[in-house]
Amino acid sequence: MQFSIDQRSGVPFYRQIVEQVKFSVARGDLEPGDRLPTIRQLAVDLEINLNTVARAYRELEYEGVIETQQGSGTFVGQRKPQVDELERQRMLDQILTELLARASDYGFTVAEVFDGLGRRKESSS
Repeated sequence: MQFSIDQRSGVPFYRQIVEQVKFSVARGDLEPGDRLPTIRQLAVDLEINLNTVARAYRELEYEGVIETQQGSGTFVGQRKPQVDELERQRMLDQILTELLARASDYGFTVAEVFDGLGRRKESSS
């Protein structure tokens, strides 16, 4: 699993990590027993503060999504997380914000993005 942080999204970094792990587990991309990067390694990879990753892991452990085994590492737990409608909406909002920001960087308008999505939907039907 490759984690990423969007510095422009306005979503706290720890929250982005929590959501990525929960959605990956809910989708089946991460399975029970899969090993996660160490706190230190993930902080280095994402170029963020160690305490930020520790906060995300603590929250995930509290929710039963991950389990830390002293001396062995951090693993995906047996309990599949329930992703409620609010979290799904928050994730969709984050995806849309990222999409619109990237499109704007390339000079596309919101209307052009919507038109493109509409064409894509029609061609997949």
